[in-house]
Amino acid sequence: MTTSTNLVFHVHPGGRLHGRLRVPGDKSISHRSIMLGSLAEGVTEVGGFLEGEDALATLKAFRALGVTIEGPGDGRVRIEGVGLHGLKAPAGPLDLGNSGTSMRLLAGLLAGQAFDSELVGDRSLMSRPMRRVTGPLAQMGARIDTTEAGTAPLRIHGGQRLRGIDYRMPVASAQVKSCLLLAGLYAEGRTCVHEPAPTRDHTERMLAGMGYPVDVSGGTACLSGGGSLRATRIEVPADISSAAFFLVGASIAPGSELLLEHVGINPTRTGVLDILERMGADIEVLNPRETGGEPVADLRVRAAPLRGIEIPPELVPLAIDEFPALFVAAACAEGTTVLTGAEELRVKESDRIQVMADGLQALGVEAHPTADGMVIHGGPIAGGRVHSHGDHRIAMAFAMAALRASGPVDIDDCANVNTSFPGFVDLAARAGLGVTVS
Repeated sequence: MTTSTNLVFHVHPGGRLHGRLRVPGDKSISHRSIMLGSLAEGVTEVGGFLEGEDALATLKAFRALGVTIEGPGDGRVRIEGVGLHGLKAPAGPLDLGNSGTSMRLLAGLLAGQAFDSELVGDRSLMSRPMRRVTGPLAQMGARIDTTEAGTAPLRIHGGQRLRGIDYRMPVASAQVKSCLLLAGLYAEGRTCVHEPAPTRDHTERMLAGMGYPVDVSGGTACLSGGGSLRATRIEVPADISSAAFFLVGASIAPGSELLLEHVGINPTRTGVLDILERMGADIEVLNPRETGGEPVADLRVRAAPLRGIEIPPELVPLAIDEFPALFVAAACAEGTTVLTGAEELRVKESDRIQVMADGLQALGVEAHPTADGMVIHGGPIAGGRVHSHGDHRIAMAFAMAALRASGPVDIDDCANVNTSFPGFVDLAARAGLGVTVS
């Protein structure tokens, strides 16, 4: 699903970011709009859908499961829901490309079907840990076969009677929580998931928006099986994870001023704003409003001198996808930034702790990886060559680092940027980043 061609980003040093722009739609909400729209009764219309490879993998999977989906075109998708029990057996394995969200959430949803299914993906996805979902799903009565290492392919046996469980997650993970809640739709009795720290709550919000009762109290989300979902209209806000690269870029490049429009500011996703503001960033939240149950706003960011901080552990789950960009901010800050409690970064599309540390060191930054985070001493950034290891967020983070570099920055293996941010190069160039591709 993803290309193996080595796309290289060549980024000229210096410059500033300016103007107004809207980054692509939120990936997490785009995934869930397809999943829940397919399970609803009636037609769900989606606007602002992210036409990146990860979200398209989910869309193609539900087409293979018998759902009629029109689009996407200009971010618009029309889903003819089949109800909770209307999915059909796919003709073959469902290829989810590079998308961990697709695989983990679909594992829960498909565990409750009457038919067998198999989930596969690219080399990166097939190496990522899946026991975190298959373990609790087995407690619910699901039968899912994995490799001996607990990785995909996931072979899901249909026709199992699922029962609700009371599950305490050992590590905060929105993917695990959402997987179990989706399985809970098909389970007898009540399913409750307790999280040790807040994680994104898009699944709970969208279920409630489609008329399915979800009880949320503190760090616990509960639902009972046997209900139904009704179709609705979903307007996907711009993805704060994609906006994060521009928030950091405009913060570190002298003379920058950007307005990022219609960005999702769900409180379970705004850790990046809190961390940047603690570092001294100049970010204004303008025109806050709500669309489809999700809070959005325009974000104005101006260049500001950043300072190193110890990142509060409670903010880590709220910014887990934004740390590649935040590591670049730390490299440009005065003083030392310390991150702990982020071992989850080692099992993303790449080992983001090690890969970011290697890249920062290649650019002359003093960065020391630890088991669960990193220590970064801010200072000058040199030009050089870094390897993204096929990780979209690594590639975009180092592109922004060039704004403060003393020489050109070349970034290898950038094809996967299209998984989350199609059009990144054009949008970044329009904002003032000197980036070309070969």
